[in-house]
Amino acid sequence: MRARNAAISCAAALLVACSSMSTISSPNPGTKFELEDKTLELPASTRVGRTTFGHFAFRATESASPAAPPFYGILPLALRKGQLVAGIVLTAPVMLLTKLRGAFKFYEVDSRKHTIRYRNDAGDPWIEHQVKPDEEASAREWFEEQEAEAKEEAAEQAAEAGEEAAEQKGNEEPDSP
Repeated sequence: MRARNAAISCAAALLVACSSMSTISSPNPGTKFELEDKTLELPASTRVGRTTFGHFAFRATESASPAAPPFYGILPLALRKGQLVAGIVLTAPVMLLTKLRGAFKFYEVDSRKHTIRYRNDAGDPWIEHQVKPDEEASAREWFEEQEAEAKEEAAEQAAEAGEEAAEQKGNEEPDSP
């Protein structure tokens, strides 16, 4: 019975640990922040998933300076030490199933300085992260791939719609006497 209760507790903890709420802001008004599948007008709060081996790419743009190039980067993530310890205690394979890295509670994105600041508590000092060129290149590549896939899918849908329209037009020809 104890093993069953422990398994249920672990499963519940894993489900709860799948995402965390983060508040993202910017010192520059009118900043738009894209975090993979989400687009936010800053300041905003959003749920950010957790991962063990992956990362979350972002792109920030400012409406006040549309000519400025977008700021790309990889979101810094916190190591969830409690989950790491639980994974080690329970067994190593469970550690692979738990998502050991998650978002900090607060982020501040400065696209002009190409930095992102983060902290876990509102009273803590900011930790500043200068985005590295390889992180920026990786995030840019990810967004470019997503845009290319979206264009390809839109072209396929347009072609299918054109084929359906031509097929319907062919079926609607009037009967000849």
